Amino acid sequence: MARQLDEQIAARFPVGQRLRVLDVGMGQGTQALRLARAGHKVTGVERDPEMIAAAREALAAEPEGIQGRVRLVQSDGHQTGAHFLPGSFDVVLCHGVLMYVEEPDALLAGLARMLAPGGLLSLLVRNADALAMRPGLGGDWSGALAAFGSVAYRNRLGLDVRA
Repeated sequence: MARQLDEQIAARFPVGQRLRVLDVGMGQGTQALRLARAGHKVTGVERDPEMIAAAREALAAEPEGIQGRVRLVQSDGHQTGAHFLPGSFDVVLCHGVLMYVEEPDALLAGLARMLAPGGLLSLLVRNADALAMRPGLGGDWSGALAAFGSVAYRNRLGLDVRA
């Protein structure tokens, strides 16, 4: 995923341009930190207290220059309009979030409002056909077959979500 994101950024923006990045549902901050290390100014939004604590811990281990390029906001992705002005970001990430949102339309509209003209919105969402991948890779053929045609699954955290 990181390679594909980097390719999209390189295709859209001049090499070396320092981008304003919003990472909504950033989890432990893996992408936020990776992009800050690349020189971008990153704002991470996460509502889960455990995830944002993990992101803060990971950020604290980074050099001061990288720490200065990252801002962490504990909030729900639906609240971006309360924290940021429209058009504030060149790149908006929303990876692995939409399958947890009952009605994603409002969230998607809010993310789109955060983009500057010509910006890049990066969405990563588990699709229904991919649900067969995990049992298939584990050799659970009946589980893989049952997953086809399904849109619901239980994730690693034990949450029932949808593709």
